[in-house]
Amino acid sequence: MSSADSHVLPNFNARSPQHLIAYGFGAGLSPWAPGTMGTLLAVPLYALLSVLPTALYVIIVAALIVAAIWACGAACRELGGVDSPAIVGDEIVGFLVAMAAAPSGLIWIITAFLLFRLLDITKPWPISVFHHRLRGGAGIVLDDVVAGLMTWVVIQGLHEMVVASLRGGHGVVH
Repeated sequence: MSSADSHVLPNFNARSPQHLIAYGFGAGLSPWAPGTMGTLLAVPLYALLSVLPTALYVIIVAALIVAAIWACGAACRELGGVDSPAIVGDEIVGFLVAMAAAPSGLIWIITAFLLFRLLDITKPWPISVFHHRLRGGAGIVLDDVVAGLMTWVVIQGLHEMVVASLRGGHGVVH
């Protein structure tokens, strides 16, 4: 998306399931950092889902990814093919991916939030490959899923390092 496209805002319809998902129940309409607002919306959703068994959490997040691909793709088409910053369903599912089986505690939520936003904004490899090569809903959502997976790997690794250091070990806990 070019900076000229960033002014494209949707005609939000709160009765439309695709709008609710794509625009994060309106969080994406924020004039300030809509992607961050969408990710913030994912935090209480994560809190609700985090009490579920991991397998059920993963199944629900997978279903939400499919729904986000559909909704974000439809919203993009409505906007003439523009991936408007108002489309934040991708940030929501990306953060939920990052938090799958995450260690408990506010510090891990904050760390994952900040790292996910950094990766989503800067789009390093391989996120950039998904961002530039895929179109429509898949292109909008899957780069954030990859950012979520990369965040997940870092969070899990950091957690292992913390646990190892607390146990007095110098390696990864097995």
